[in-house]
Amino acid sequence: MRKKVLFITGSMNQTWQMHQIARQLDEYDCWFSQFFTDLKLANFLMKYTPLFKGTIFWGQFKENSEKYLRNNGLQIDYQAKKNEYDLVVYCSDLHIPKRMHKNKIVWVQEGMTDKYTLISKIVKALKLSPGFSGGTSLNGTSNICDIYCAGSEGYKQQFTRLGTEAVKIVVTGIPNYDNIAQFKDNDFPYRDYVMVATTDMRETFRYENRAAFIKKAVEIADGRQLLFKLHPNEKFERAEAEIRKYAPEGTLIYRSGNTNQMIANCCELITQYSTVVYVGLALGKKVHSYFNLDELKRLAPIQNGGASAANIAKICRSILQPGAKEVELLKDYYEMEQEG
Repeated sequence: MRKKVLFITGSMNQTWQMHQIARQLDEYDCWFSQFFTDLKLANFLMKYTPLFKGTIFWGQFKENSEKYLRNNGLQIDYQAKKNEYDLVVYCSDLHIPKRMHKNKIVWVQEGMTDKYTLISKIVKALKLSPGFSGGTSLNGTSNICDIYCAGSEGYKQQFTRLGTEAVKIVVTGIPNYDNIAQFKDNDFPYRDYVMVATTDMRETFRYENRAAFIKKAVEIADGRQLLFKLHPNEKFERAEAEIRKYAPEGTLIYRSGNTNQMIANCCELITQYSTVVYVGLALGKKVHSYFNLDELKRLAPIQNGGASAANIAKICRSILQPGAKEVELLKDYYEMEQEG
């Protein structure tokens, strides 16, 4: 029998990444599950209240992910109830059910992590579950997984500083953010605008003064064409009404579309807390972010021509070998990289 691998999905970006990795592992029996918990109270609240609808546990995240999986003919095992797995590939280690700890686990960085705050520091000091931070600031730092696949040396240093053993972390690159140059060749109809990429802070229970942000974007644009690309988890009607109120007439607003192509065609990029800032940096755009730009440049995912999914698949394939030891696997991985 073929060994079974379970890929944990979340946002569409995380789902696309997991699918890319699975494509590299077609010799195994690959299954997919949306991010889940075994906590009875949490599952009750998901089913009967809206509390989790803005998270990757539930709501449109789960609906969109499973629609994508079905459309691509992929096998779904929500909450890992159908099979026992030889390996689980996680998109987040903020919460991993205890019964899953018995599996071999590989963690894959999805993108930018939230700012490390006082709440993050308190959660770490009290040794609480990283999910209590209320965001992704502690993603990659729980030290639970056997191997951590990071996007850059800068992120490896960050995850190590915040609690994950350096010996477990390998820099593989991040699928979807490792070949940004490819987006320069596109047929998006507009060019030379100032682009604004919003985030879903309000939908994930964080404070945001959206009116002030829009006004700042208008100030930066200084009369140039503005284009807003909304975060897929936003309340679109509210966001569009705010943009129309505070931005000039003729401002372009997109709910969907290829964000990377839009960034490739812009002259300047304005972001809040969004991984797409790395797209702008990789393309040499002038960028604005709520994060420190020097820090972002240090953390920026490596550009390897789209090899990240294959790199992560190598790790998965190696860990599935009988008697595999994680530390030796990483040594073998680095040796393979030097040879190839």
